[in-house]
Amino acid sequence: MENRIAIYGAYGHTGKFILAELFRQGYKNLILSGRDQEKLMLLHREYPDLEIKAADLHDPKTLDDAFSGAKIIINCAGPYLDTAKPIIEAALRSGSHYIDLSAEQKAVLDVFEQFAEPAKNNKILIIPAAAFYGGLADLLSTALTQDWNEIDEINVYIGLDSWHPTKGTRLTGDRNHYKRLTFKDNRLQELEAGISKEWDFKNAIGIKEVVALPLSEIITISRHLNVNTINTFLSQNSLNDLRNNDTPEPKPVDSKNRSSQQFCVEVIAVKGNIRRTISAQGQDIYAVTAPLITESINRILSGSIKKNGVTTMGEVFDASDFLKSLNDDDIKITAIEESTLN
Repeated sequence: MENRIAIYGAYGHTGKFILAELFRQGYKNLILSGRDQEKLMLLHREYPDLEIKAADLHDPKTLDDAFSGAKIIINCAGPYLDTAKPIIEAALRSGSHYIDLSAEQKAVLDVFEQFAEPAKNNKILIIPAAAFYGGLADLLSTALTQDWNEIDEINVYIGLDSWHPTKGTRLTGDRNHYKRLTFKDNRLQELEAGISKEWDFKNAIGIKEVVALPLSEIITISRHLNVNTINTFLSQNSLNDLRNNDTPEPKPVDSKNRSSQQFCVEVIAVKGNIRRTISAQGQDIYAVTAPLITESINRILSGSIKKNGVTTMGEVFDASDFLKSLNDDDIKITAIEESTLN
């Protein structure tokens, strides 16, 4: 039963991408779990050799049964404000590592504040926000500044050509009513209303109007990089799609079931008069979480980690090596560019 991996919310939109990628890479000792027995049964038709175990977040016994013998638990079920705590508590009881996909700042902060000591004492890894939001910008920022012991500013620009939100994204948005936090003067602060500006993402995205919209990468980056200021900007067109209740859900267009959505994440770091840039391009922000999670699993199981306890992708893995290991068809990383500010 060694190296069993439990996927909670395996039948969800992103959960299915993660399941398919793990299976493709040869992981067959998987436990498919979630709240809905009927959805698990439907998923079982596609993966008849895998074990399914329904588990109720309000019933610790069912969670313990579902995660029994699991080396790693992947929590794909949001809103994480509700799901992270009971599943992490189950991970602590079972001695399993835990990883989730949270874009919610409050959920990630809560994990750091509530579980840092128990995770360290139990020698398990807890990695929140290991997805497109949170994880990718953290990896890019860490790789970009790996030889800097202090950083003046990190700016993250996220451009989407469109955003067709899933039901899970909409549920999380309805649940997440907390004020957004930014990082300024070396501390978390409430986001002040700012003005929009234009940003040239080039490639498939082009020039877009962007607005300040900090997500979980503000928390993950600030936990381990010595940086004074972090900002995140998101393209306004994607926010408009998200806020429009008539925007349809994503539709698969290729053999990996990805939607046609294109993304670009550009990270710029400044120290003194030195400016560095790195970017990542790809297709479908939900689908791209699968290679990020799978590579994280590969590294945890091979022992390629820097610490235990509650941590982030950028802190626990070799960020540059992690990014280099990704397939260009999933995420294309540009080389770091450095210039001098006038």
